[in-house]
Amino acid sequence: MMMRCPNCSSKDIGKIGSQQFYCWNCFVELSVSGDELTVHQVEADGSLSSLNDLFSEDERKVQW
Repeated sequence: MMMRCPNCSSKDIGKIGSQQFYCWNCFVELSVSGDELTVHQVEADGSLSSLNDLFSEDERKVQW
């Protein structure tokens, strides 16, 4: 099974933690909680900025 990125629809997703993933196409970090994704942009200093407000609840559902 492959996850799709809610930001760019790419399947080029890498696993970086137990429930954390990274999109190699648009460079966002995804965290899975239940069937919902949280989407973050990785800043230059390594901190994360939430992008959840850019997506509806439906768009943030895990799509395998």
